[in-house]
Amino acid sequence: MKYLSLVFIFFISYNIDAQELFVVTEPASNAPAGSIGVRVGQSIMDNKHESGSMYNLTPEVTWGINKNLMVRTSAFLSNQENGLGLKGGGFYAKYRFFSVDDLQSHFRMAAFGRYSYNNSFFNQEAIDLANGNSGYEAGLVATQLIHKVALSSSVSYVHALNNPDYSFPDALGKNAVNYTFSVGKLMHPKKYTSYKQTNINAMLEFTGQTITENGKSYLDVVPSIQFIINSQARIDLAYKKELYSSMQRAASDGVFLKLEYTFFNVTK
Repeated sequence: MKYLSLVFIFFISYNIDAQELFVVTEPASNAPAGSIGVRVGQSIMDNKHESGSMYNLTPEVTWGINKNLMVRTSAFLSNQENGLGLKGGGFYAKYRFFSVDDLQSHFRMAAFGRYSYNNSFFNQEAIDLANGNSGYEAGLVATQLIHKVALSSSVSYVHALNNPDYSFPDALGKNAVNYTFSVGKLMHPKKYTSYKQTNINAMLEFTGQTITENGKSYLDVVPSIQFIINSQARIDLAYKKELYSSMQRAASDGVFLKLEYTFFNVTK
């Protein structure tokens, strides 16, 4: 009975953190220790350069090494040139270095880094390490959870590199500051009775960038809804809308769909 109670508390705790699993931003919390997460992200964006849409497909694998450290590998596929094809890949790591936990609330801070390899041609001023740019990123993220509401914000430095077959244009800025703010709320269930209950989270995320060489910037808003099924399967549906931009972008508005499944206690 004591063992079953501990298991139940574990899953309740996991569900309490569920609204921190944002769609287009990362919170300070990590993937569960010893877990392996498999995710496929898809987006269909309006193409500003020509008629039609830009489709991006991003398979990812996440490993929760321990409670403070997680890593993720990604592959980038796009239909920008000659149909859908592999354009590159990336590696992401996040280390949680500060945590204050209380009953149904906590505050956490983490440092993160990213390296991306892309072999697409350059078609915008914005630096995008997932869809177009090779480069690296380093930053900090802080997340506050209060009962059913999570607030999260991050700031990072981004540097773009040459793509293997394309040199970075001299007229564009290679350095930028990225910033995000996200809020998520657990909408359902109103009261937990089992970890098998489906969680429904509503979220609003803001993502922006400023090129440090010329001061050009943009700001997007991303409303989304998220379903977490049996504490393991996750479905995200979001829409991104540009609020402001002083830079040229290949795509800004579009729909996101992410599917993820987490395997617990795989590497313990």
